[in-house]
Amino acid sequence: MEAQYCLSCGTHLEIRNMGGEDRKACPSCSFVFWGNYSIGVGALIMKDHKILLVRRSQEPGKGLWTNPGGYIEQHEPIEKSIVREVFEETGVTAKVRGIVAAGDMPRNVHNVYLVFLMDYVEGEPKPDNVEVDGAGFYSIEEMESMNVAGLTRRLADIAFSSPSQGLIPDPNPVESLPGYGLYRIERI
Repeated sequence: MEAQYCLSCGTHLEIRNMGGEDRKACPSCSFVFWGNYSIGVGALIMKDHKILLVRRSQEPGKGLWTNPGGYIEQHEPIEKSIVREVFEETGVTAKVRGIVAAGDMPRNVHNVYLVFLMDYVEGEPKPDNVEVDGAGFYSIEEMESMNVAGLTRRLADIAFSSPSQGLIPDPNPVESLPGYGLYRIERI
């Protein structure tokens, strides 16, 4: 769905060329509709040489085994989003270690997908029976006979090949704004 009316004042939006791109803008105030974006998060959690997977019970990907994940909430830091999503889908508590992959899926809603390497803390995987109807830790050998999504197979390769920490949370980001976060590499 694309905006037709200003989200600030309700005036019908017009098309304006801004920086070489046609954008929907409000003729009455300064609002510009920059596009539809979403940020998804996914988890790679290893325990005893097995990776945590869930079986999707809804579209997209109904019936496929994937790594747990979901979407961030508007005022939620991404690190809390992935911890929440893993717990909601599986009952497993995990701690963020770093970001090891980023996906870019431009389409009607441009989706950016951040994949977190996480440390298992506690809990036995149990599906939420809403978004997922299966959950468990599986070896690479077990995955061979499972209906695993292509992206998840690639991410499992990353997890099983002992990835670096990736981008790690910066404990002292330059900005001191509430809720501001920064992920960085350890050294260049």
